[in-house]
This record gives sequence, structure tokens and C-alpha cells, in this order.
Amino acid sequence: MPQPVKWRALLRVAIVVCAVFPLMSARSQSQSVETDSPFRPTRLTGPIEIDGFINDSAWEEIDPLPLVMYEPIFRGAPSERTDIRIAYDDQYLYLGGNLYDSNPDGIRANSMYRDLYSGDDTVSLILDTFNDRQNGLWFFTNPNGIRADMAISNDLEGIVGSPFGTVINSSWNTFWDVATQLTDMGWSVEMRIPFTSLGFQSEDGVVEMGFSVTRQIARKNETQVFPAIPPNWNMSFAKPSQLGRIQLRDVRAGRPLYITPYVSGGGATEANLLEDESEYEHKSNLTGDIGGDVKYNITNNLTLDLTVNTDFAQAEADDEQVNLTRFSLFFPEKRRFFQERAGIFDFRTAGRFDRLFNTRQIGLYEGETVPIYGGARLVGRVGSWDVGAINMQTAAAHGNPSENFGVYRLRKQVFNPNSYVGSMVTTRIATDGYWNVVYGLDSQLKVGSREYLEFKWAQVFDEAVPDITLRDNSYARARIERRTEIGFAYSLSSTWGGPNFEPGMGFVSRTGFIQPFLTLSYGWFASEASKILSMRPRVLLAQFRRDSDGSLETSAYWFSWFLSMKSGAYHTFEVQARTEDLLEAVEFPEDTEVPIGKYSFYNLGWEYMAHSGRLFRVDGSATVGSFYDGTNIEIQAEPTWNLSRHLELGATYQFNRVRFPDRGQAFFVHVARIRTQIGFSTQASINAFLQYNTASDVVSANVRFRYNFREGNDLWIVYNEGRNTDRLSNDPELPFLDGRRVLLKYTYTFIR
Repeated sequence: MPQPVKWRALLRVAIVVCAVFPLMSARSQSQSVETDSPFRPTRLTGPIEIDGFINDSAWEEIDPLPLVMYEPIFRGAPSERTDIRIAYDDQYLYLGGNLYDSNPDGIRANSMYRDLYSGDDTVSLILDTFNDRQNGLWFFTNPNGIRADMAISNDLEGIVGSPFGTVINSSWNTFWDVATQLTDMGWSVEMRIPFTSLGFQSEDGVVEMGFSVTRQIARKNETQVFPAIPPNWNMSFAKPSQLGRIQLRDVRAGRPLYITPYVSGGGATEANLLEDESEYEHKSNLTGDIGGDVKYNITNNLTLDLTVNTDFAQAEADDEQVNLTRFSLFFPEKRRFFQERAGIFDFRTAGRFDRLFNTRQIGLYEGETVPIYGGARLVGRVGSWDVGAINMQTAAAHGNPSENFGVYRLRKQVFNPNSYVGSMVTTRIATDGYWNVVYGLDSQLKVGSREYLEFKWAQVFDEAVPDITLRDNSYARARIERRTEIGFAYSLSSTWGGPNFEPGMGFVSRTGFIQPFLTLSYGWFASEASKILSMRPRVLLAQFRRDSDGSLETSAYWFSWFLSMKSGAYHTFEVQARTEDLLEAVEFPEDTEVPIGKYSFYNLGWEYMAHSGRLFRVDGSATVGSFYDGTNIEIQAEPTWNLSRHLELGATYQFNRVRFPDRGQAFFVHVARIRTQIGFSTQASINAFLQYNTASDVVSANVRFRYNFREGNDLWIVYNEGRNTDRLSNDPELPFLDGRRVLLKYTYTFIR
């Protein structure tokens, strides 16, 4: 049985780590980003027609950027010629490029769907518009001319569970134009981004932003970048703190007013249990609604959003998940209203997803929609201050009263561009008298070239807990870390959460704990002759101890070895040992439970991600080992097939077999997802999403048709249906049809 890691042992390790890390080096540590002088693009004097052809005379007067190879070999010789130019005028920032290719038939142009990357050749422009080295906007396109835009937060730190995780927000959208052309020499692109879509600050007429440009040649797993940003971090080319600088003069975002009304209508059928609980009956009704949003740039760097009768009907359905833990599942935000500058409101606490503010507390209750009367949001930057505020009012629904939700955020840059101190206040006030108020203080201090200190404090005040004590309702965290993926890295932290620390607008997986945490890693590049690009072994030691008596509740000791291949594939091998001390039984599907007791268990895991440039690819993972006093085998496969640029088929199959032989208990869980993306053009598309989960015995379908006349002008047709697959397990018998909804929604944006 593994022995708990003691506090003093962790402290001794941390002291050794902090003492020896300056003596350790990696090949890449001598490499630096060549961004001492800002890039000053040409200011246009004549018009540019956005048609994808780089034949306007204005382009001929501009020198192309000197892109270098980013991967597979940093500063290696690019295999294809790339001519990308940047320019601007009073209203727009422009990118124009000729992407030469010696084999035009090999160009990957798989996606015609907005915001969908599917192993394509791409050109991207990344901007840290407020120059805060924490947040950014990522614009990219492929040879089909799709518009894909994403918001980056937290300096791309904290990517977990997927290539993007929760620090890249692909649901964020804004107004911009792009056109492309396929030619016998390769392909070409023109982008035009209005300054009205970019919040920024101007000082004496000068605007400075973080900036990088990339070209990806998918079939070769080759990325070219300007400026020469070394691959010392995951996606270094998009990491705000590592970007180059671009300097513009005498530009203004203007103050456009965007008014976006919507009208929707449809029908719904729901299964309702009769009052005598004898059986279910179906009731159908027609629905109709109107509402809208208003967006106004108060200044170049402050944006106000207003919403009335807010509607999110076109948002994609949540993925079905398997929960083999004793904690609540976390689901990412997919609703557009909450996307802009979402990084301002980021205040992580403990655990993988825990946070002080979780937007899904607004307008959702146990997966069901709660009507939103309306609200307002203000986000932006004033001098060295990040500013954010949200206030929304929901209707009474599902047995809950009408509630007001407020979140208010301030964050000030101090000492250097990567350091800040901040505060956050959240309020949740119901019409029945219930209230929950939280305040938090946080700071990040960059104290070396890659070393950071972090401190956080938060406290909850809740109407239902009148006897407030400083210890019971508070949270605190201290962390020191060295951030890099090449060379030596570490993170040492101590976190404490009181038993009553339950923020009413947050997400908290557990309370009443003390958590020491240590992770160590060392990464390096393989030789140029190797098929391996880089390797990174990692050790993680974590505990959760009960705040009440210091006893061990959970421990995890984890060793992993990450391999990045020059082919574009990734492998991760891991070994994990866990201890869980249960004071309550844990329930699982099929009336299976783990009784009170202390358990130690171990598992081996492997995860594989295929090169995304392949037309047919399969990602997968497998985990096998003990599970409490039993065993668990988990297998997952995710095939993707790009049949053409108009059609992509994707699927996920996850299988869990859990057995407890000493108690004669077992359960099996199957989760299957099928996703079909059909792109008739870059304007018209269908997304069909079918899911089956044996744990919930439900089959669900979510089909969305979208016709995008232009940005802000959309027609949506949405179809949702749920079917019960285990009707006889319930008394009374469940209906086969759980519910069905059809919606038509039209939005149009007026710009004044």
C-alpha cells in the first residue's frame, strides 16, 4: 500500500527543486523570441478588394514576412515557399498571402464549417489586442475560405484533457472577412479584420499588440511562424506572453452600435407524469419568441452588451459523459453571449475545473433551460486595469425562484507584463430571500524568466449558513512554478478549502480539504534524425487531506511519459497509484456501490492522438487496472473520416467494464457518439449529433442547420429528440419518446 506523502517531505523536495533548477538547462533555453523591435506594417494608401487574389497594386509594395519553420524542426528549412504580407488602413487590419505548394493536389481543405478545424492547411493571425500578455484572439482560415476565430485566455496555461481544454474558447465569434483561391501554384488568402472587432488601447496615437502569423501544411505536419517563436511551450506561437509586437499608428475602433433582434418559433412534445403517477402522457405545444442583443463600443477598449429575453436554442448539445468519480461532472460553456473576453472572469480554485465563476450557473438547472429575462455585460481594459461585469436576471422555473446573478472583476497589471493583482465579487440573489455572495483576491507574479508565484484567497457568505466563521467558509492557495515544456519545469502548491466554501455561481468539486501538490517534468528535443520530435517525462504527487482532522482522503501518485512525433502524432504512457478513504458509500450504475472503507488501487494507461492532417485518423486511449476493491477496463476510440471538403464523419466509442468480484457486483457502460458535419458551402451547413449512453439509458439527437447570410445574419433550424432505451426499469413504464423539439430562429444585425 502506498504511504501518504507528508507535508515536510514535499517541502524538502520543493527546496531542492528551487535550489537546483538554475543549474539545469535545455537546448532551447538559449533560444529567444526575436521581438525586441515591434513590427510596423505598411499603412495603405489605396483600396484592397477582398477576393483571395493577391493582385492589388498595394500588395506589391509590401515586403513578405520572413517566416521560419516552427515544427517539426525549429529553424529548419521550410519545405514550401510562403509569402504573407500585413497592412492596415484607418478601418481594417489586412493579411494577404500566397501559399506556394509543390504538390497542389496534396493541399488539405477538409472543412467548410464555421470554426471547425479538421486537419486542414491553414493560415492564422494571432493578436493580443490589449497587449496584456494573458489574452488573445486567434483568426484562421483554410483553402475553402472558412472563418474560424477563437479567444485565448490565461496565457494558454492549464490546457488539460484535450489539445484545447478550457483556455481556448472556440465558441467566440466576431465580424471579419476572408477570401481564398486555389491555384496551380498552391493557394492564396486575404483577410480583413475591422478594428471595431478588436478592443485595444492607444497611447499618443500608437497602438501596440501582441502578434504572430502561422502557416500550417497539414500533410507534412509542418508549421511556419513569424516571428521566430521557439516551441518551448504547447502552441508557443499562440501563447500571448511569447508573441511578437505589432505597432499601428492613428487607428480608432470607432463606436459602432450592433443591434441584433431575433424571432423564433417551433413546436415541442414532452412526456409528463400524470398527477396520480399512474403513467406518462405526451403533451405538444407551439412556441414563439422574440428578443435581441445590443453591442456598443463605449471606447476603443470597453464593450457593453445588453440582452433581452436571451435565447440559446441554437447552442450545441452537451457531450454525454461517464462519471466514475464521486464528484459532479463539469460541462464547458457553449453559449455565445458568455464568450467575449471570457478570460477576464477566469478565477480558478482547486481541482481540474473548479472556479469561482461558472457561467453555466446562469440560465441552466440540472441540464434544463431556465428563461433569462435579460442582462448586461461590460468588458475591456482601462490603462493597466482589466474590467469585467455581468448582471443577469432569470425567471422562476423548475421549482426555483427568479434569481439575479452578478459578477464583477478587476485585474491590474503590476511590475511586468506577466504579473497582476485582481479581485472578483459574485452575487446570487433570489426573490424568495436566499442570497450567496463571494469575494476573491488573486495575484500572479512573474519573478524570473519562467518562474511564477501565485496567491489566491476567497470567502463565501451564504444566507443558509448564518454562523459564518473565517475558517469554514474560505479558500486559499499559494503556488510557485516554472513554466516550460522544454527543459526543467515544476509546480508546487498548497490549497485549502473550508467545509462551507460553496460559491453560489461557481463550480466546486469538494470542500473541507487541504491539498499539497507537486509536479516535476523535464522535456527535450530528440535528434534531427529521430522520428520523435520531443519527449517529456512527468511526476505528479497530490493529496487531499480533511480539514477537520488532517486525515488522508485522497492521494494520487502519477508518472507519465509524453512523446511528440515528427509525423504529428502524440503518445502518452502513464502509471497511477491512488488511495481513497471513503466515509460514505459511492454509488455507480446498475445498483453497484463501493462501501465505506480505505482503498488503494493502481492502473496503467496509454493515449494516442493521430496526426490531424490524415484524411482518416483514429485517436484512442486505454486504461486497465484495479478500481477500489475491484477492476476497471476503459477503452475509447475516436475515428474521424474526411470524405470530402463537404462531408466529415466522426464517432466516439467509450467502454467501461467495472467488476467487484468479492461482492459479486459489476456494471458495463457504453457511450457512443456519431457526429456528421455537412458543409454545402461556407455559408450553409448541417451538424448532426447522435448520442447513446447506457448509464442513463437515453438516445439523443441534436441536428442543426445554419445558413449564414453574413456575420450576424443567420437562419437556424434545430431539431432535438430524446428516446428512453430501458423503459421497463421504471414504475410506471417510461415512454419511448422522452421529448422532441423543433425550432426555427432568424437573427439579423443592424450596424449603426
